[in-house]
Amino acid sequence: MTPMTRPAPAEHGFCMPAEWAPHQATWISWPHNPETWPGCLEAAEDAMAQAVAALAGGETVRINVLDAAHETHVRGRLGPLADTPAVVFHHFPTNDAWCRDHGAIFVRNEAGDLAAVDCTFNAWGGKYLPWELDDAIAARMAESLGLARYEGGMVLEGGSIEVNGAGALLTTEQCLLNPNRNPELPRAEIERRLALLFGVREVLWLGEGIVGDDTDGHIDDITRFVAEDAVVTVVEPDSADPNHAPLAENLARLKTMRLAGERPLRIIELPMPAPLEREGERLPASYGNFYIGNEVVLLPVFGQQADARAARILAECFPARRIVPIRAESLVVGLGAFHCLTQQVPAGAS
Repeated sequence: MTPMTRPAPAEHGFCMPAEWAPHQATWISWPHNPETWPGCLEAAEDAMAQAVAALAGGETVRINVLDAAHETHVRGRLGPLADTPAVVFHHFPTNDAWCRDHGAIFVRNEAGDLAAVDCTFNAWGGKYLPWELDDAIAARMAESLGLARYEGGMVLEGGSIEVNGAGALLTTEQCLLNPNRNPELPRAEIERRLALLFGVREVLWLGEGIVGDDTDGHIDDITRFVAEDAVVTVVEPDSADPNHAPLAENLARLKTMRLAGERPLRIIELPMPAPLEREGERLPASYGNFYIGNEVVLLPVFGQQADARAARILAECFPARRIVPIRAESLVVGLGAFHCLTQQVPAGAS
């Protein structure tokens, strides 16, 4: 594993902004792997085309594609939007589409300068071969923007962390303490590295994620900051559902957490959709996997009664943004949704 670059980002005054801070762009890697979306790759592409259309009204959308032929294919899926300045293509081939996890994580300093954090990607603990192209993407993203790149020196996926932009970071024990990530790093060292990489002061630990999540409990399926002192967290009231107990434990932990100055978190409960399965396996469908754009919030929905309730809750959290519900059953066949498939590039100095 490559050692962490020293000085680290925080030692140069960089920190990771909250997702709702202004973006210059959203970056995605276009879905292309039929093994990830067996029998429904086209439907997954349809969902992402809707996402790009919604985002492009408020920010640039940068899209990693395999090559020129793949760009032509994606242009056909996007239609006239592909020929506008709002969409920029990069011939950066990937093994899969989960840009949140394999892409660069961008940080910013008070002057508005941006830099990129490049952590090691090992396909969620070595689950899916190959992953060499994915592991190379962060460096290519940083180079294309002309940004300084900091080696993270640890295995870390973007979907495993959640920041409020004011010094706090949420994560889960199931993921970051999993021996398939950084077995040589104890909790205290992981916390130290997170502070150095992302400019945070407090690391807040939840327990486990939801059933069917092959990422070993990513935070972006369960609990998300919606303000500096507020989170939405998914809950499952059905005590017979296997998600009930871990989500109840996470809720209890959140109630005991304190931010700087001993401020408690404001906690907003978000429903879980009814279980979705494919070939007898539970899929990780969650309304928590939304993505916050400059003008919109992309919300995965599943044709269920709870869709409207989730949309109302997020509309109250983000009154200045339009909630865009997009059917995501096809996406969760690939075991993720809109947050997993996006990575924000913060606005820099003008």
